[in-house]
Amino acid sequence: MPDSLRGRFLISAKHLRDPNFFKTVVFMLEHNQHGAMGLVVNRPSSVTVTQVLSDHFKLPETGEVVFMGGPVEPGNLFILHNAEELDFSEEPPLGGVFVGCTKEVFQSVVEAVSEGDERARFRVFSGCAGWSAKQLEGEINRGDWLIHDARPEYVFQKDPYELWEALTRNYQMAHRILPQKTEHPEWN
Repeated sequence: MPDSLRGRFLISAKHLRDPNFFKTVVFMLEHNQHGAMGLVVNRPSSVTVTQVLSDHFKLPETGEVVFMGGPVEPGNLFILHNAEELDFSEEPPLGGVFVGCTKEVFQSVVEAVSEGDERARFRVFSGCAGWSAKQLEGEINRGDWLIHDARPEYVFQKDPYELWEALTRNYQMAHRILPQKTEHPEWN
């Protein structure tokens, strides 16, 4: 396992039945000796971003929904976006994917999308996933999580319901025992 999983995906294993993480993909924002934090990127809610932010901003309805980022701190909102000019961190978790949680970032990103910026992408999350020191390592060693490289197109995938299956297939193809598919496996 690499020293840090920051900027990578955790894919829940098929046997993981915890309702918070069943068939989820977690984008890791932090991972160090003190613990880990990430956002579940494939669990959209039925609540729109406009509804959630209506007390703070006057935004047009874009149809974008809030994602359930995880069971920890469900009252906190996080935003993943691709607007480099709105990134104030030392280093983004992944090239082309930035994290924000300030009013200015939320307003600027959502307005860019509502004004028709075809390149602007964002996802708003309620809550996050978190692990104490060494907890995540224990879960990985137990086989609860598969580690996969993250890419911006996966983070902002149009159909998040397909993400777990697609990444699970990718992982299995990359880690299969036989290097290629055989026409007649029964001959082995």
